[in-house]
Amino acid sequence: MTFIRIGLISVVIAAGLLSAACAGEETAASGASGASESSDQPAVPVTTTQVVQKSMPVEIQVIGAVEPFATVAIRSQVTGQLVTVSFREGDIVQKGQVLFELDRRPLQAALDQAQANLERDIAQAKNAELQAARFQQLAEKGIASKEQADTSKTSVTALNATVEADRAELANAQIQLQYATIVAPISGRTGALMVHQGNLVRANDDTSLVTINQVAPISVTFAIPESRLPELRRYMGRGSLTVTAMPQNGEGASVGQIAFIDNAVDQNTGTIRIKGTFPNDDGRLWPGQFVNVSVTLTTDPRAVVVPSVAVQSGQQGTYVFVVKADQSVEMRPVTIGRTRGAESVVASGVQPGDTIVTDGHLRLVPGSRISVKGAEGAKPTS
Repeated sequence: MTFIRIGLISVVIAAGLLSAACAGEETAASGASGASESSDQPAVPVTTTQVVQKSMPVEIQVIGAVEPFATVAIRSQVTGQLVTVSFREGDIVQKGQVLFELDRRPLQAALDQAQANLERDIAQAKNAELQAARFQQLAEKGIASKEQADTSKTSVTALNATVEADRAELANAQIQLQYATIVAPISGRTGALMVHQGNLVRANDDTSLVTINQVAPISVTFAIPESRLPELRRYMGRGSLTVTAMPQNGEGASVGQIAFIDNAVDQNTGTIRIKGTFPNDDGRLWPGQFVNVSVTLTTDPRAVVVPSVAVQSGQQGTYVFVVKADQSVEMRPVTIGRTRGAESVVASGVQPGDTIVTDGHLRLVPGSRISVKGAEGAKPTS
């Protein structure tokens, strides 16, 4: 019995040692496998660029609307039949160019009548002067009474006043005849024609014949926040400010100058109205068009610049992934001062020469290993 008990104990001890050995081998194998998986973690493919320091403008960017530099609604100042239209809708017309001709015959007849009345009254006035001179001589000789002499003088004065009235009427008739020819008061582009040849045009009618918009030069009106007004005025004191207008389709920018600042802030919006003037010789800007307006205040010669696509947003704010020397990345918070096009000016967080990730962010976490896709990724932004 003793021999059997000792044998069982030996078997149990041997089984325990064998189990422990197996467990140790599994643990070691598991640890080796984990280490192998960690070391075999694939690098995340990304594109990178370097943070650069360069000159960048300080701007105010808003949305503006294009307006004509001047607008004139053409109306007739006399009543008459429209006999000639000397342009087509949408034409560019020059100042002084004939636009409309009204029937001149009634106005010419009124002018001729005024001329005839003037000549008649001049003749009567001359005759009255001769009569007054005769009565004066007769009164001096006692042949005519003093009353007759005074009456003749009064008649001369009245007829001379009538002559002056006739001259004024003649001048008015001449002006009315000139109104029969309607010319463009400004150079610009015509709009829709509201009347056509043969229509009866009435003096000072509510409906204009046509509207002319002066489009070269042209104006762009926009509003900036009142908080930026002191800054704008400060830089305007140093010289004229350049304003750029870019159509919504991005087809070229027009450059002009600020010409007007409103005299009061709009209390409903907290903005102030600004107007810029543009030469618009190429006709790129069109009245009523919305444009992206950029006012250049000054230039920062040492701005720290990164591509805007490199800047990410999270719960803690904006950040970029910075590439470290061991080809891993760290997530670094940054403060963006302003954005211009595809570039952002960084106020703090990175330094010139730092390498940052511009594409491939979705697969990155702090400490991720990376591989740069292509040779272009390592080049700094221009």
